[in-house]
Amino acid sequence: MMISETGTRGRTRSTAEAQRVKIIAHAVPVFALAGYRATPVTDIASAAGVSPAYIFRLFPGKVGLFVAAVDHCYTLVREALLEGSKAAADTSPESMLAAMSDAYVDLIRDRDLIMLQVHAQSACDVPEIREAVQRGIAAMITMVTDTSHAPPADIQRFIAYGQLCHLIVLADLPSIDQAWAHTLSDGIRHHNDSLIRP
Repeated sequence: MMISETGTRGRTRSTAEAQRVKIIAHAVPVFALAGYRATPVTDIASAAGVSPAYIFRLFPGKVGLFVAAVDHCYTLVREALLEGSKAAADTSPESMLAAMSDAYVDLIRDRDLIMLQVHAQSACDVPEIREAVQRGIAAMITMVTDTSHAPPADIQRFIAYGQLCHLIVLADLPSIDQAWAHTLSDGIRHHNDSLIRP
């Protein structure tokens, strides 16, 4: 059972779980900027308006906070893909995956979500982070499979498309008018709609 605390003015403060949610929300953009290793907990505490000691009361160290942020990121991805599937033209696997792709492109307008995924993948030598990435991908693949009923090869291409979107956005390939950049980015819908997926 959650026990709320009462401030001097009689207002009820957030429960510990609400504070966790708030801290995670602030942790995502801070971790997205500098990654797991280069981000001090004090930066996240400052952004969230709490003390580092309070963060360590709610999370098992910096790695626990980073894992919670990664879990949150993958939850947002799954929710966006599932919601996007409802806009599919029909229930064919092709239409479902196309609608999910559009939803993902819209979701990554928030570069923090891309950067956090990239940082998480780069820190997979840390067992807890590797497990969080594996857990997030497993849940996403399961949801996409169950929702779209697409065969494994199509889902593999769907995931590869998402990773290519990351590269295009982060490396700003649409701004480069050279053949090699066009090879990667032409025909891929970009979040600013300068590119449209067929």
